[in-house]
Amino acid sequence: MSGSAMLIAMMGNKGGTGKTTLAVNMAVGLMRQAPTALLDLDPQRSAWQWSRIAEHPAHAAHVYECHDAVSEVVANLKERYQYLVLDCPPSVHARETRDALGLCDHVLVPVQPSPLDLWASLSVVEAVSAARREHPRLKAHIVLNQLEAQTVLSRDIREVIDEVGLAVLRSVVRRRAIHRNAMAEGKTVFDMGGPGREAAAEIERLLTEVIAS
Repeated sequence: MSGSAMLIAMMGNKGGTGKTTLAVNMAVGLMRQAPTALLDLDPQRSAWQWSRIAEHPAHAAHVYECHDAVSEVVANLKERYQYLVLDCPPSVHARETRDALGLCDHVLVPVQPSPLDLWASLSVVEAVSAARREHPRLKAHIVLNQLEAQTVLSRDIREVIDEVGLAVLRSVVRRRAIHRNAMAEGKTVFDMGGPGREAAAEIERLLTEVIAS
């Protein structure tokens, strides 16, 4: 599907899941390992806007705004990068999301521990199942995002989410103010020093699991 680059699509069917924040941090985490680009397919352009204020250290991921001819943009970039992270619109019915499903190697679905997120993810599962008919090797996982350990639903989320029908990654991303603070400053948790250390470690564990899966 992806040629020389590994394509990771971040998908969801509702806003507010932390999808773009996770996509940005994952892209920068991957860039610390190998050349990586982040493609902003979301009409809200949040990742692109972040890149306009972002500091650009040596490990910064390159961000491309991409709403038309997704396959052409990917074709032009996949020989230059080892990883491409596609931040899709918060709708499985969007043309950009459908295009990404036909191109990517791995779909990640960030889900917060809430009934609304779980219900919204059902449409993503259906879209992934349809895409697998043409691309049977397509991998897809739910990422538990913005998890709050002290809540009952957060503790029981894995048991509840089994009913959705998509595998759940072992690695989780907890709700931390450092994510919001970093994005507001044009940074990621990797740039925040000691206060961002635990958050950065969570992203690194998540990336290790995704690459190995």
